[in-house]
Amino acid sequence: MEWKPDWGLRGRMVLTMFLLFALYLVFVGVLVQTNSAVFLPLMGVFVLVQFFFSDRIALYSMGAKEVSEEEYPELHATVSRLSQQADLPKPTLAVADTSVPNAFAAGRSQQNATVCVTTELLRTLDRDELEGVIAHELAHVKNRDVMVMTIASFLSTVAFMIVRMGFWFGGGRNRQGGGIIVAIVASLIVWIVSFFLIRTLSRYREFAADRGGALITGRPSALASALMKIDGRMDRVPQEDLREQSEMNAFFILPAKGGTITKLFSTHPSTEKRVDRLRDLERGMETR
Repeated sequence: MEWKPDWGLRGRMVLTMFLLFALYLVFVGVLVQTNSAVFLPLMGVFVLVQFFFSDRIALYSMGAKEVSEEEYPELHATVSRLSQQADLPKPTLAVADTSVPNAFAAGRSQQNATVCVTTELLRTLDRDELEGVIAHELAHVKNRDVMVMTIASFLSTVAFMIVRMGFWFGGGRNRQGGGIIVAIVASLIVWIVSFFLIRTLSRYREFAADRGGALITGRPSALASALMKIDGRMDRVPQEDLREQSEMNAFFILPAKGGTITKLFSTHPSTEKRVDRLRDLERGMETR
């Protein structure tokens, strides 16, 4: 397979990062003017920890553990082969024992990546479908999505934390009260704007990973079948299990189902749109 850079994804990444950086400069200016910049070092440390230990945090939140070749020989062989096809170092492999059929990639770089699948996913999919899902996650690693999204989320995280801390500790009747209120309002606006910018980037990121995964395996239909099967299986997962893992929705290949409002603010495009694009890609590959 000859990997072709997704210039559409790169262009959207550059545009989103530029807009976020411009927003960041304005935000810092407001914090300095309101004597609220003391929040920034603390939030910076928080985001650095998240950046360097995101894979460990994700695995811990899922209750996942790294597995050896002796425990899952076929899974390791599949990941090794697909990594070679994608021209990537073999990532660490982890398995989470849960009733939710899903998978995700974590790690700050291609050399420090982890791919995690759930036991229910292994039971639900056939071999070709599982390869499609793993290739999708490797495409995320290839595109450096985890690193980009962590950096892009920095401003949103800082703004959200300032809003919360401001409501907890700020707004008294002293001379600083007015400045803190301005900082809270500015943070709220920044959080809303960055929230939608990141959601837009994240949705296209999933389309790009679908396309990349299909190119790695050469079988877009297998990934489309896997997405439909996972989507259908979600209806049978206990609501308690879905709630426990809802914080991982942005990482999963397919988030837990929700209502209309949830879909509107989802980090992923709808399964129907993803399947349609994969089928279009399949037809395009057949006509070549």
